[in-house]
Amino acid sequence: MPYCEPSRLRASLELGVTAGAMVLGWVLMWLSLGISYSLTLLLAVPTTGFLVRLFLIQHDCGHGSFFRRRLVNDWVGRALGVLTLTPYDYWKRNHAIHHATSGNLDRRGVGDIDTLTVEEYRARSWLGRLGYRLYRHPFVMFGVGPAYMFFLQHRLPVGQMRAKWLPWMSAIGTNVAIALLVSAAIWLVGLGPFLKVHLPVTLLAASMGVWLFYVQHQFETVEWKRNGDWTLHEAALKGSSHYDLPGVLRWFTANIGVHHVHHLCSRIPYYRLRQVLRDYPHLRHVGRVTLLESVRSVRFVLWDELRQKLISFREAEDLR
Repeated sequence: MPYCEPSRLRASLELGVTAGAMVLGWVLMWLSLGISYSLTLLLAVPTTGFLVRLFLIQHDCGHGSFFRRRLVNDWVGRALGVLTLTPYDYWKRNHAIHHATSGNLDRRGVGDIDTLTVEEYRARSWLGRLGYRLYRHPFVMFGVGPAYMFFLQHRLPVGQMRAKWLPWMSAIGTNVAIALLVSAAIWLVGLGPFLKVHLPVTLLAASMGVWLFYVQHQFETVEWKRNGDWTLHEAALKGSSHYDLPGVLRWFTANIGVHHVHHLCSRIPYYRLRQVLRDYPHLRHVGRVTLLESVRSVRFVLWDELRQKLISFREAEDLR
């Protein structure tokens, strides 16, 4: 709890530096169009990093952890949602459900990566198994899927009728603001230059966001439980990874790799998560996944309830 107190100065500095760097990167990309499009795409890499970081500031706002006042968190989050193509209130609700159900096999389906057990996969028709294999293919999971989610799925919160009007108002309001911002940008620089600059940044940022979320809950030593055995704290420590990234990547990803601590207490601002690891060194080794090790997580696609581990399609076939 001592780490949960936000700092107004630190939060304002983090927001200002990240937003300013994002705008500067975008302008430099636009200016580089007259020099070389290869240079433009090269500049897209850091610009994408700043956009991802803005999304993670929005993420902290959704938890009420970035600023002290809820109203400030919510309106900063809504404004950032226009840049990240993510309706804030709609996403905030689904993400809260994710935190309340993460690692619970009986409460899958909201705010997470769809994951079948071995038995559920075998019970599907051949067409159902093919669909799941396609969904789990890296090209779909980290390419087509993120583009669909941020460009289409977030525009209309289908399936959120039980939440009444808030998700729809959030989506529609964000859509209108996006349309106004995009129209202004196209009026200033032209349609062609806008697409050449903004499209690669948003596509790459969407893929990076999904990858981060994937690695944080789909790794070799993850543990998932059924309702009777599931507890929030155990799910945080054993169902969320410590994605131990190099320093530069930690900065761009706003310490989201310290995900097990974040799930233990989502009210800790991201700029204090590293302090928790320094004060409690044993947490550094819990669920630790390095950048190189994370690449292997792509093959973990099915949960084997007998062996209590994620396995590949090939391993599932060998179990027959």
